[in-house]
Amino acid sequence: MTTSPYLYIARIKALSDFQEYLDTLGVDLPIDEELIAGSSSPLAQPFKFSDGRVIGNRFCIHPMEGWDATTDGKPTDLMTRRWLKFGRSGAKLIWGGEAAAVRPDGRANPNQLMILDANMLEIEKLRQDLVEEHRKHFGKIDDLFVGLQLTHSGRFCRPNEKTKLEPKILYHHPLLDNLFHIDPSYPVMTDAEIDDLIPFYICAAKRAQQIGFDFVDVKHCHGYLGHEFLSAVERPGNYGGSFENRTRFLREIVKGIQSECPGLRIGVRLSILDFPPFRPDENNVGYMLQYQNADGKYPYAFGGDPDNPSQINLEETIQFLALLESIGVELANFSAGSPYYNPHVTRPAYYPPSDGYEPPEDPLAGVERHIHASAELKKHADNLLCVGSGYTYLQDYLPNVAQAVVHNKMIDFVGLGRMVLSYPEMPADILAGNSLDRKRICRTFSDCTTAPRKGLVSGCYPLDHFYKRRPEALTLKAMKKE
Repeated sequence: MTTSPYLYIARIKALSDFQEYLDTLGVDLPIDEELIAGSSSPLAQPFKFSDGRVIGNRFCIHPMEGWDATTDGKPTDLMTRRWLKFGRSGAKLIWGGEAAAVRPDGRANPNQLMILDANMLEIEKLRQDLVEEHRKHFGKIDDLFVGLQLTHSGRFCRPNEKTKLEPKILYHHPLLDNLFHIDPSYPVMTDAEIDDLIPFYICAAKRAQQIGFDFVDVKHCHGYLGHEFLSAVERPGNYGGSFENRTRFLREIVKGIQSECPGLRIGVRLSILDFPPFRPDENNVGYMLQYQNADGKYPYAFGGDPDNPSQINLEETIQFLALLESIGVELANFSAGSPYYNPHVTRPAYYPPSDGYEPPEDPLAGVERHIHASAELKKHADNLLCVGSGYTYLQDYLPNVAQAVVHNKMIDFVGLGRMVLSYPEMPADILAGNSLDRKRICRTFSDCTTAPRKGLVSGCYPLDHFYKRRPEALTLKAMKKE
């Protein structure tokens, strides 16, 4: 059980009290006091691409992995159940649905979805089931926009055993190597190996298009391979050093997809900012690890300040968004940090995951960082569809902030992840003006993260009765006690 000194959101009974608490923290969040239901709501407004294609509202569902595919990368009943939740959520933008590995050695776990020739029929049915569920609940599907996230897990590959890292690294990171027990002599991916990997992304995109996905996401977040390229400032060769070289991997993939998959839209989910790793102190509260290179800098946090690693510097992130626009990428999804080494930055939570730490700040400060950094980037991305993250921790007050950020043009879409595991219908309820079902609101218990860290399937064990009744619930409970 957490010993957090911060106020538990579920105990705040009124919006005025929530605002008062924000004031005591000095946290600035946009809030609409009056929620608008129906077609007049800012959240109900369609988003139109330049060619006339429409996405029906401003809710997005983030990719949610369950560690529950077959070992050959095919969907299971558990995965289908999760995708059906996405379909009946009411959100009109489904970002990736699931992180799909482009080849077996790039999996984050042995039960990750893989977009391979042998799996296309099953993944096609998975998408069709989601669409049909949406049709059943909402009727209209021509304004539903569904993508698939393409990934290689890089430093965090575990393709054969859930507890055994088999990393593919771009450079030796002085802190992460130590944290994850990577020997200094461990081989770094060569430029030739990277050249060999790029066609796998292009083939994966081609498969996704053939089975009906509207777009693919070339994943660049959370410490995985795409993200690591952006911080490879000390890597020699064609894929490190300069900004041009560090974005070559993305540019080559995008060029290949555009050549092989005409008409397929491309998105990038991006960690827009990062910090050094955090570890628990003697009281289990997270603290930032310190490191300086020979120049007195910490250069390994894309979107961070090399001279002051505890601060944000979005200069290169803005440059990256300009690059996306220039090469024809149309969608950007803003995340932050990595759940592996600074989870409070990625997913503000009251309860830490099993391999985490008590948050070093009120999680609402983390929400504020997400929202304001995203709003700053949105100012520089007129031609990109932009999705924000970090909203789940707002819980009962999510509707008020979600409406305000879209109303004030701070972001185009409000993205939801963990919340959908326990309360998939929240977007539909908000849009309809229904009262929220407080018993199903995610309280950020982090069991959906702790379970896979322990080698179990992911799900909402505290609030979803389906997972409560599964044998893994007892196993997880025992593991947490230990």
